Amino acid sequence: VQLQASGGGSVQTGGSLNLSCQASGSASDINVMGWYRQTPGQQREQSDFVARITKGGDTRYAESAKGRFAISRDSDKNTMSLQMIDLKPEDTGVYYCHANRWLVDYWGQGTQVTVSS
Repeated sequence: VQLQASGGGSVQTGGSLNLSCQASGSASDINVMGWYRQTPGQQREQSDFVARITKGGDTRYAESAKGRFAISRDSDKNTMSLQMIDLKPEDTGVYYCHANRWLVDYWGQGTQVTVSS
């Protein structure tokens, strides 16, 4: 499974961004896809959980993301998106697309999100 993330950028507080992740390879039976945020000093695998969505559409969010972020998935196209509104400086970090398929974790390259005050 390969994951390609896109959509990061720099915005001011209160701004919006939309992240996308395209899965390829043996992507059709990925169970869970999600986003993690890495901040300085963290290893990628220790990144903070942001949101996830199962193949069946069940979603889960970090407390800090609830009400501001919305995760969605198109299983036919093997894509996942994260709509982020009302961004805050503490949302700053490198966002990684993550997938779990048959208990194996896959990570995409990170995309930088910077929110300035």
